[in-house]
Amino acid sequence: MELKTLKKHFRTAKKVTLTSHLSPDADAIGSCVGLREALIKKGMEVRIIVPDAYPDFLEWMDEENEILVFDKQEEKSLKVLSESDIIFSLDYNKLSRVGDGLGDAINSADCIKVMIDHHRDPDDYPDYMISDVKASSTAELICRFLIGLGWFKSLSLLGAEALYAGIMTDTGNFRFNSTSENTHKTAAKLLGLGVKGDTIYNRIYDQNSINRLKLLGHVLDQRMKVFPELNAVYFWLPLEDKKQFNVQKGDTEGFVNYGLSVKGMVFSTFITEDEDKIKFSFRSKGDFSVHEFASAFNGGGHFNAAGGRLSDVSLNEAIIKFEEELYKKADLLNKPFKA
Repeated sequence: MELKTLKKHFRTAKKVTLTSHLSPDADAIGSCVGLREALIKKGMEVRIIVPDAYPDFLEWMDEENEILVFDKQEEKSLKVLSESDIIFSLDYNKLSRVGDGLGDAINSADCIKVMIDHHRDPDDYPDYMISDVKASSTAELICRFLIGLGWFKSLSLLGAEALYAGIMTDTGNFRFNSTSENTHKTAAKLLGLGVKGDTIYNRIYDQNSINRLKLLGHVLDQRMKVFPELNAVYFWLPLEDKKQFNVQKGDTEGFVNYGLSVKGMVFSTFITEDEDKIKFSFRSKGDFSVHEFASAFNGGGHFNAAGGRLSDVSLNEAIIKFEEELYKKADLLNKPFKA
């Protein structure tokens, strides 16, 4: 992307809208809030629109309740999009990732479109694109973007905290192999702006409800299947369990990672039943590509972290398909992971 060219657009832009993907996580919301805080300081009117609600543990990023949720505030969201001079796509690279209504509105908007993202195989709808699959997170790319514009040091504390949260969560607390030297340097720059790492960790991870802890115990005890010969494990969560434990948005965040904590495991999957679809979260270690595996489930993502979904199938049918696909990869999974 030509930063000088885009900077010219910023000089004339009055209204900027930042959008992110379905089921927005800390990287999605953090990237939006971080960029919003920087653009506001340059005199722009900035709004954030997400397709659906974000988890409760991210509410500290939106204390003024300014983020628009499209499926609850569609009319207002459409008005904001129609009046935008620039629309950003943050932490997604395909309009299908925001749902039909929001995706159609972004696509038809008569304005400059910019994508900043770190997922594979981006679509070519934006006018400007920062796409780096080696980046740890979109939040890291936002920091890089702001540094390139010379705007980084003017970030508010909230903006810096939000970006740090995005990097911290998308790197699994700096333990995933996407964590690079530049990732640590970027995090250090955010700490230099006043961010306290322990505070952000507490806001994200130490907000468990009793129901969530009971749910985790139930999933580990009753909803786990291990394939020792494949060094793989999966968990599943039926609707009946979600109702029993009063599951709220974000309650299952990170559950999939528990499978990889088992010695030697290469591949972990979390399968969730919703009213109209079955969702999959895939995680791996080493050389097994879950991005490739996810293609059988209408999904994709990163090499070691991806997602997918199936519609018009039962949970049992989805599990049968998953196990069939799993055994097709037996030759890639039969060696346990060694650090």
